[in-house]
Amino acid sequence: MASTDSIDDTLARIDQLITEEKELRSQATGSGLNADKRRRLKDLQQRLDQCWDLLRRRRAGAEFGGDPDQVSPRPVSEVESYRQ
Repeated sequence: MASTDSIDDTLARIDQLITEEKELRSQATGSGLNADKRRRLKDLQQRLDQCWDLLRRRRAGAEFGGDPDQVSPRPVSEVESYRQ
């Protein structure tokens, strides 16, 4: 059941990042965020993109008979260059 665990772990990480992102976005209302918090928000957005990419690739691996545990995160620079 390791493949389900890795997918579940990725989903849990996404939930954690989303929670922190929402918190920072709520703080941005009004006076805005300081430089450190703006950097953190950007980092969160990049990590979320990376996690979503990893999740899609792990699910595809599981669906098509591959080993989702063998899928590792791609570098943020690679994930961020994808067109939406």
